[in-house]
Formats: sequence, structure tokens, C-alpha cells
Amino acid sequence: MNAFSGAPDAHAIVAMALTLVALFLFSSRHLSLESSSLAVLTLLVVVFELFPYSGEQGRLGPADFLAGFGNPALITIVALLVCSKALEVTGALHATTRLLARIWKTQPRLGLLATMFIVAGASMFMNNTPLVAMALPVLVAVCRQTQTSTARVLMPVGFATIIGGMATTIGTSTNLLVADLVADHGMPRFGMFEFAEPVLIAGSISIVLIWLLAPRLLPDREQRSSRSSPRVYRGVLHVTEKSAAAGKTLAQVQAMTHSRMQIERIERGEDLFIARLPTVVIRPGDRIYTRAPSAQLKEYETVLGTPLNAENRGASTFERRWIGESARQQLAEIVVTSSSSLHRQSLDESTLLSKHGLTPIAIHSPRRHADEEADGEDGLESRRLGVGDIVLIQGDTDGIKALQRSGQALVLSGAVDLPTTAKALPAGVIMAGVVFVAALGLLPIMVSALVGVVLCIGLRCIVWKQVRSALDSNLIMMIVASLALGEALVQTGATAWLADVFVTAAGGLPPGLVIAVLMLGSALMTEVVTNNATAVLLTPLAFGIAEGLGLDAKPLVLAVMFGANMSYLTPLGYQTNIMVMNAGGYRFGDFFRLGLPLQICIWLMLSWLLAIGVGI
Repeated sequence: MNAFSGAPDAHAIVAMALTLVALFLFSSRHLSLESSSLAVLTLLVVVFELFPYSGEQGRLGPADFLAGFGNPALITIVALLVCSKALEVTGALHATTRLLARIWKTQPRLGLLATMFIVAGASMFMNNTPLVAMALPVLVAVCRQTQTSTARVLMPVGFATIIGGMATTIGTSTNLLVADLVADHGMPRFGMFEFAEPVLIAGSISIVLIWLLAPRLLPDREQRSSRSSPRVYRGVLHVTEKSAAAGKTLAQVQAMTHSRMQIERIERGEDLFIARLPTVVIRPGDRIYTRAPSAQLKEYETVLGTPLNAENRGASTFERRWIGESARQQLAEIVVTSSSSLHRQSLDESTLLSKHGLTPIAIHSPRRHADEEADGEDGLESRRLGVGDIVLIQGDTDGIKALQRSGQALVLSGAVDLPTTAKALPAGVIMAGVVFVAALGLLPIMVSALVGVVLCIGLRCIVWKQVRSALDSNLIMMIVASLALGEALVQTGATAWLADVFVTAAGGLPPGLVIAVLMLGSALMTEVVTNNATAVLLTPLAFGIAEGLGLDAKPLVLAVMFGANMSYLTPLGYQTNIMVMNAGGYRFGDFFRLGLPLQICIWLMLSWLLAIGVGI
């Protein structure tokens, strides 16, 4: 056991303090990851520019902190995200999901187990988020057809994608980052399947465990997205002298319907339309054009005292034509993803829905308590949207299909099929080629992924607009900021000091227990901050601990990496958790119910397998 080396110097203390600030900002729900990361980068650059630090590798300056933008791991992550986006937009996995649907119709329980293993296998080679995005609509539809509770299906499938992603270097962005950090510390770079064996063993047992436990631990709760989308009708409300709406401003009329009525047009006279301004006064003889389910139309008729006079012989030419058109309108629920242009924007600022002729009806946010949430009825257009928010939209089926094809939001309900295109086969072959070439060591994964991007664009499996939507600015900025913090911690000696503290406290523990403690600490940290930040900050610490205890660094590094991927206890730990939370109607505590036994099982098994050196 090493002797305690004393206090760190001022620069190391500053680096650790900035790390704590970064962890607080990353875990905050009131500040975007882009803003938090930019603030951290700026603080690092300014502090070390005003108070220079020179170590064994020379002066630590802005170029060192901004080098993360050119980090090979980040470039590889971005390239793989684009390739995964090509699989998503071309529907390359559509045949697999259809096959699963057929299994589900005859053997729902067997179908669930098969689905979990298939998505776990697929997540070894592609990003979890588009994989879950493709699987959710199919699973929700099949659950409806087979009368299966989606609340007992979607969370186990989501967890299976996280487990599968742990098995390869390209399974998650966290694994890629750790693989790059390992090379920076002088260890041989991890091969594609170098640590797959322990994950396959522990993961397979864990998947069977949650398959058995889910029906017993998860409630049979009807999810928001399982309700059938009510049929939407066109309606014209005729304002008379006796109408409650007569003489009131448009804002007052909207308040009478609790801001739920979506007004398309206001006609005054024969084919004369007036602007829908809040201050416009509604007069007798006006016609208010709206679309809503039949029950709501009758409610508006009663509250406003405006008859739905469909047989009115005095109807205008436009009214007769408008009512007679085939509406093809329906409601659908969409989930905002981190790559969506809706993310961090309000509906007032975004043109995404209006571009497809879609109207927002309500917003549900999992980050708000149900009792505090007005469900989008107040300030609908001004509310800033975040990852996992559900927007209830109304529009033409073609518009909903176009929105789904754009990849800008996850459509949970509505009669929308997964995308199908002749480019599905080339996209699948390209992704398989990227993995195959990297696995054989013919090319580094960064190079093969970049070649895959060029081929996807060149063969028009994906267009540049979709490429831009695949780039996650949250992920990019957070990775760069985390790498900069890691550089500061290592160069100033803060990591060595923290490792020395750990060695002093745990020097008498057996190696297996050291691995277990490190993995558990990483797993708990990743529930508070992002997976990538946890991995980047703790990986250098693992090297320091290994050196201090005289142990092989590889099991300790893998312990950090595996722990950083164990995001099971809360819906905020991983983006796919938020997606299944909305689709399955889960509550916050439901993740702890199933996630805790999963966490304990996979933590104990991986700790034991790493301790005995299985597959490493």
C-alpha cells in the first residue's frame, strides 16, 4: 500500500473544482448540455491562460483543451452516428421488425425474449437511439394487436439495447471514448470484440432475468401512446346574436375553451377571412373553422353557443368546399429526440411542424410532475422542448409520414409505417462492411466509419439534410468538454492524487473487490451525469489506481467503462430510457423497480468475470 502523498497543488485543486462545477452543470435540467460544455471549456481556457501551468509535457494551454474537437474517438462517433442514421431512414431493419411482429402474434412471451436478444445483438453495431426509434412503433402496434401490456415490454427492450451496446468498442460512444483513452495511456487499443465475452455471459443471464421479472415488477399501466388516435373532423362554428362568443376577443374565446381549440380560419362575409389576432373581436355572422374529435366539437358548440350548422343553406362557397373535402386528419404523438430541430426550441421558434402541415395540440413533459403539468394547454407555443417531451400533433397522414421520414422526431402513434426504400440493402451492407473491416483490423474503426459515411452519401442512402440531423451537438460538446477536463486533471496531477487517496483507503482490499467498488462508483455516477463524462473522468483514475496497487490496468478500465454504461435506475440516465418512458407510460419509480435487480445482477456478474479474467 502506498503512503499518502500529501495535498495537491493549486492548479490540481482548480482542475478538481472545475470538474465538480462541470458535473453539477451536466446534471442540471435547467441548462442545455451545449451551454454547460461551452461554459466549462471557456472556464478552462481562461483560468489556465491567466494562471499558466507547466508540467512534464510543457505548458497546458487552449490548444490542449480544444484538441477534443479533433479527437479520433469523437470523429468515429460522429461517423457511426451518420451510418446508423442511414440504417434508420432507409428502413434497413424493417424486415427484422416485421418478422418479430409475426412471432409476437402467436407467442407474445417468446416474441419478447426474441426481441430483447435481437435488439441487444443489433446494438452491438449501431447506436441505441435510432434502434429504439425503429423498434418502438412496431412494438406498440404489436402489443395492441396481441392485447399485451406495453408497460411490461418496452422497458425490458430498452434495457436490452443498453446491455448489448456494452459488448463492442462501437456499441456505444462511451466504449469508443474509453478505447481511445486506453491508447493514449500506452495500452494496446481495444479490438472490436476484445471485451465481448464477459458482457455476453453477464448480459445474456441479465436479459433472461428481466424477461422473467418484468411481468411481476412492472405495473400493467395503460400508456399515453396506447390510446387509439381519435378520428378528427372538420367543423364550422356559426356565431349568432345569442352566442356566448359574440362580442368577445379571440383571446377570450380561446380562454373559454381552455386554449384547446385550434382555429384554422375566421370567415366574415362571403369568402372574406380576417387575421387570427388575439385582439380580433368575434361578431355575429362570423364562421370559425376548426378541426377536432367529435366530442370536442360538440363541447365547443355548447361552451361558445355557436351551432355546428352543417346543413346551413347559407353556407359560403368556401365552407361547403372545406367541409366536403376528405380530411384524412388524425392525431399522433411524437417524442423529441436530441437530434431533432425541436430540441431546445419552442413551437413558436421551430418551423418543423408547420412545414409538414401539422398542428401542435398539447405537450407532455416527463421532467414535470403530473400535478404541476398543464399538459401543454397554457403557453403551448412558448414552452421550450427537451429530450423526451411528447407533442400531441394533428394533421394529414401524409404530413405525419413526411415528419417520420425526416428523422426529426419519433412518431409513437398514428397510422405511419416504418420507412421503406430501395436503399435499405446498400445501407445495411455498408454498415456491415464498416464493422467487418474494423473487426479484422484491415483499417482503424475511424477510417472505416468515414469510408462508410462517404459511401452512404455517394449511394444516396442518406442526404445531407439527414446527415445534419444525425449530428448531436449535445454529445459533441459534452465529449469535448469532458476530454478537456480529463486533460487538466491528468496534467496537473489531480488524477494521480485522487488515485493515491483511493489506494490509501482501499489498498488492503482484494483485487476483485477493488474492481467491484470502482464499477459501482462509475454506475452510480452515470445516473447523475452523462455516461461519457463518467468514463472520461474516471478512466485516468483507473490507471492511477492500477499503478498504485500494482494491478493490471485493463480490468479496472473495463470496470469503469461497464459501470458508465449501467444506466438502469432512472429514466434520465440514458436517452433511450426517456423514449421508452413516454411510449410505455412509465413513472419515474418504475425504472428503479426493474432497474435495481438488473443493476445488482450485471454488476456482480461482471465484477466476478473481470476478477477471474474471463475474456480479457
